[in-house]
Amino acid sequence: MPKQNELMDKAEDVADQVLRHSKHILPHLARFCLISTFFEDGIRMYTQWNEQRDYMNATWGCGYFLASMFVLLNLVGQLVGCGMVLSRQKVPIACGLLFGIIALQTVAYSILWDLKFLMRNLALSGGVLLLLAENKAEGKSLFAGLPSMGDNNPKQYMQLSGRILLVLMFLTLLRFEASVLQILLNLVGTALIILIAVGYKTKLSALVLVLWLTGLNFYFNAWWNIPDYRPMRDFLKYDFFQTLSVVGGLLLVVAYGPGGVSMDEHKKKW
Repeated sequence: MPKQNELMDKAEDVADQVLRHSKHILPHLARFCLISTFFEDGIRMYTQWNEQRDYMNATWGCGYFLASMFVLLNLVGQLVGCGMVLSRQKVPIACGLLFGIIALQTVAYSILWDLKFLMRNLALSGGVLLLLAENKAEGKSLFAGLPSMGDNNPKQYMQLSGRILLVLMFLTLLRFEASVLQILLNLVGTALIILIAVGYKTKLSALVLVLWLTGLNFYFNAWWNIPDYRPMRDFLKYDFFQTLSVVGGLLLVVAYGPGGVSMDEHKKKW
């Protein structure tokens, strides 16, 4: 046990050094990664306008006008929201736009009935929620007009919810194969997401998961190796940018910490 604690302390020291050297660029990198799937999808709505319109019309029988309005709303909403996030202008409105796009696509593409894609959309929502929390001012009591009983402000609960939603992405990557290596990977990955969810050794756990997810993403979702004419290219591209957005959410956790509702925060009071 002492050796394990010493090893953990050394790992945290390394993580702290990395954070100190990257503290000025990490928040910008996190936001860029987080909005990447929205930006890519907005561009796709433009380049594949006819295909997206025809798909919506064929699926819902809503007519070309409503199908075109759906594509236009996705295009404008995502690109405008991304621009506002990157420029840090009206971030709450931008997050509202992105939340609306996630909800709209969840219904329009029948994602509600596909557990894997639903969990990925929820993880994406967690990233946007963390972005909103980062922008939110501290110190507002849950009960206006009453004295605060502690640090129970909305931002902390937004951070908690965002962390829990983010780790759903990793659950979609678990592979149930009867091999020692895969079982070990599943166990380590599950331990990491539990640590992030409860907020224990959060920055270190999130940083390790960032490296893990990034490696898996470039290995399994290498869409650039697939010819343009193959449908698999679009599927891998979709997965790649969604995972990259969740990595962005985790980078926000690395940069700003887990918030007040976490074991890390409570340890400071012991």
